[in-house]
Amino acid sequence: MFAVLALLPGTASALSIMDPFNLPAAMDGGTSKVGDGIAYADGTRHKLDVYAPEQRGAPAPVVFFIYGGGWNRGERSDYQFVGRALASRGFVTVIADYRLVPEVVYPGFLEDSANALRWVQDNIANYGGDPNRLFLAGHSAGAYNAVMLALDPSFLKEYGVTMPILGVAALSGPYDFYPFEYDEVRTTFGSAPNPQGTQPINLITADSPPMYLATGTTDPIVRMQNTERFADRLRAQGVWVTTQYYDGFGHMEPVIAMGAAWRWRMPVLEDMVSFFQRFGAFPSGVPYVAVAPEAPEMLPEAIAPMEQIVSQLNSMFQPIED
Repeated sequence: MFAVLALLPGTASALSIMDPFNLPAAMDGGTSKVGDGIAYADGTRHKLDVYAPEQRGAPAPVVFFIYGGGWNRGERSDYQFVGRALASRGFVTVIADYRLVPEVVYPGFLEDSANALRWVQDNIANYGGDPNRLFLAGHSAGAYNAVMLALDPSFLKEYGVTMPILGVAALSGPYDFYPFEYDEVRTTFGSAPNPQGTQPINLITADSPPMYLATGTTDPIVRMQNTERFADRLRAQGVWVTTQYYDGFGHMEPVIAMGAAWRWRMPVLEDMVSFFQRFGAFPSGVPYVAVAPEAPEMLPEAIAPMEQIVSQLNSMFQPIED
């Protein structure tokens, strides 16, 4: 891993364990970062980046991606590979920072994302995006945030967000983890006046948007049964839900596999885009065929330690639910 990090430009800047996934050779070409560090409100944690296809014509669908990190860590710069992956499939993609625990607890991080969505509503057309074709996506704690924004209208209403949410793609997310058994969630949610109201599984209505829920079958942080229970409740309310269970993978692998370096491990990006297409991302009517790339015969030296890095990333998380 250290050999990979040594290849990165700007050695004076802080290094991140996610850096190898954001090497130029490990990201999708034909894409551009068209917005860098744009302020959507005052404060250092209130900035966002925008990614788009280099070749742009008609306004493109928009994905607002929320990264995870147990609500107490994470940086938008760690997920450049996600922004470029979605941009390579024709989406204008927004990744926003939000305040973290202990600076805020629930619902502060949700309020920040709602505020960032107001920026998207007001400004994304200037970057080639169509605000009427908005999808939310997220991983881990970010999957929780994305689902909550879609299920609890009070957050968007507070910031005057009226854009329709056409669908939500959630990876490795916790949706049903009350009572709060672990310190990480107890610190984040324990002071909520209505703790059961913090749980997405309790907020589903027949008007909830379609959802794509994906998880690794061996995730020790948020067990796959969490996704199963949430999906069952969605279906019981008549909400469209697509589930994908990636056999033998853990907590970080689904989001890592969105990037070009690990995409051959599972078709999560193609599955997600296929879901978005089903619900109006590209109104041409042409079906999107999800195809998993073949495994490379020989991994480039720059990505050889990926297995080690993913294992270390998984070890950084504490369990969220039993």
